[in-house]
This record gives sequence, C-alpha cells and structure tokens, in this order.
Amino acid sequence: MAAGATTAGLLTGCSQDSPAADSPAGITRAAEAERALRVRAAGAHRKLLGQYDAVLKRHPGQRERLTPLRAAVVRQLAALAPEPSESPDPAASPSTDPSVSVTAAAPAPGSPAVPAEPAAALRALAATERRTSDAHTATLMEAPPELARLLASLAAANAAHAYLLTEGSRS
Repeated sequence: MAAGATTAGLLTGCSQDSPAADSPAGITRAAEAERALRVRAAGAHRKLLGQYDAVLKRHPGQRERLTPLRAAVVRQLAALAPEPSESPDPAASPSTDPSVSVTAAAPAPGSPAVPAEPAAALRALAATERRTSDAHTATLMEAPPELARLLASLAAANAAHAYLLTEGSRS
C-alpha cells in the first residue's frame, strides 16, 4: 500500500517539500520565475537599444537604415514588460520612444564603444543582435509556454535584424 502511494506521488510530481504547481505557493514561484526571465530579457534589450543609440550618435548617416530596427527593439522591450503596471524607469535606460531623435555628439558615459567605421559599427550591432537572439533561445526551455512563444518570436526578430545589418546590406 505504501509503495502504491509513493509511486502515485512520483507520477504526479508532488512531494511534501514542493508545492503543487496550482497551489498558491506554486503559482507565486512560477510568477516570480517568469518575471525574472522577463527582467533578464528586457535587460538584454535595453543594452541593445543603448547600442543602437550609440551607433546613431556616432554615425548619423545610418539613421535611415537603423531607425526602423531601433523602433522594433523598442516594441520588443515593451512586450517584455513584466506587468503593464510596471513601466521601466526612463532615467534608468536609454530612451524607449521610437521617435526620439539621437543627436548628442558624444556617447553617454557607460555607452558601448562604437567603431569609427560605419560598417564595423553595423557588424558590432549585428553581433549584439545575435547574442540577444541566442540568449532568448537559451531560455526557452525554462519559460512558461506564453513567454516561450514571445521569446522565440523575439529571437527570430533579433536574428533577422542581425541579417539585415550584415548580409542584407549586400543585396
């Protein structure tokens, strides 16, 4: 009889030490884990957005090419917001307004270094897009289904941006 109860516990994945996924404690842990994944992914997008801004400051001639990609990164960042009521502190990150004009002559302190050659700057930006895509892909297995779908979409979009910044320019 005891063996049957133990087997049933193992099959359902429940133990006395870990709350069931649908219990209040399990739901809280799942929500905290999802929020942590969203915060981490949003951080990667803030860095990416900062790099777009730095490249635009150093190479304003790339504005036409980079503005649509930067705007997409802004929308991606908004999609990653942990909860609608939690808006990122605008002072803590680069501007997330896609229409913001980047006109400063020198990058802000802590901004990524931008190569002097525009082609090299675009390659560096593409590398950051690829790293962001790879980071999203790496977290897919730990994300709940809805967030996993979002991360997969963002990973594909970042990979497409990397292509457009490098190979897409050769067409």
